[in-house]
Amino acid sequence: MAAALAAASPPVEAPPAAPPPATEQAAPAAASAQAPTPPPAKPAVPEDPNVIVVTGQGAPPGDPAAAVNEVSFEAVQAVDKAFVEPIAMGYAKAAPKPLRQGVHNALNNLSEPINFVNSLLQLKIGKAFKALGRFGINSTVGVVGLIDVAKRKPFKLPYERNGFANTLGYYGIGAGPYMYLPLIGPTSARDLVGRVLDLSLVPGVVGKPFSSPAYALGTGVARSLDDRVELDDFLRRLRSECTNPYAAERGYYLAVREAEIASLRKRPFDLASRLPACLAEGPKVRVGQAVPPPEPAPAPPAQEPSVTPQM
Repeated sequence: MAAALAAASPPVEAPPAAPPPATEQAAPAAASAQAPTPPPAKPAVPEDPNVIVVTGQGAPPGDPAAAVNEVSFEAVQAVDKAFVEPIAMGYAKAAPKPLRQGVHNALNNLSEPINFVNSLLQLKIGKAFKALGRFGINSTVGVVGLIDVAKRKPFKLPYERNGFANTLGYYGIGAGPYMYLPLIGPTSARDLVGRVLDLSLVPGVVGKPFSSPAYALGTGVARSLDDRVELDDFLRRLRSECTNPYAAERGYYLAVREAEIASLRKRPFDLASRLPACLAEGPKVRVGQAVPPPEPAPAPPAQEPSVTPQM
């Protein structure tokens, strides 16, 4: 009977839920009223296959043709690894060191007239007469320059490279755009003009045999081999320790050239702070010898341990 009564009794309904406060009902409406209406979507414009879109940050300062220069750099490095380096290293192994040093001295001696003229143009009379003295001593006593007698006692006249590019920079002409050219390597507009003037001075003034193609070809090949042997350590460090060898080569060249011009003008220049980190401790023979490598700081004297007297 109890079960029947329970089934017959009507179910108890739950009380209706209280309506939310007016503030809660108005909040969504107010929020939707304050939300900005998004702008209508622009219709998709079909891509034009003839339009070239260029993106990127542009060329670095001073290197407007960076894309072309980097391609030239990679091509030169590939040719160097495949052909030039093996030939140069074979020359270094086959030729005795005294012979290679003699070729190096003779090439330096042939550049002394260029050093002399440009030192005069820069009004550095002392340096001009040093170059003239070196040329006279090494061309006679030094057997046409094969032996660098002038740098030894009692003369003590070390070789100092100079050229028309330095003269242009000395009188305030800027470097201009940076370039990386086959057969030349890193250079700038100013340095390229100076190089052409350097190569034209002696053949134009003296004439034969210095103006003959055979002389130009012979000295060009000898200088290329000599430079490649001298730069081997630099190039190995550039390739192995620099994450971006092209940018490192450019930064190194421009910094050293600027330091050389500042040295000629007797102006201070912090070369160490401008060198790429991967080449800061490397051999500084990439350009010339107007700026010698900075001398290493002397090590502080060792301090003797203090002894406390025992009482």
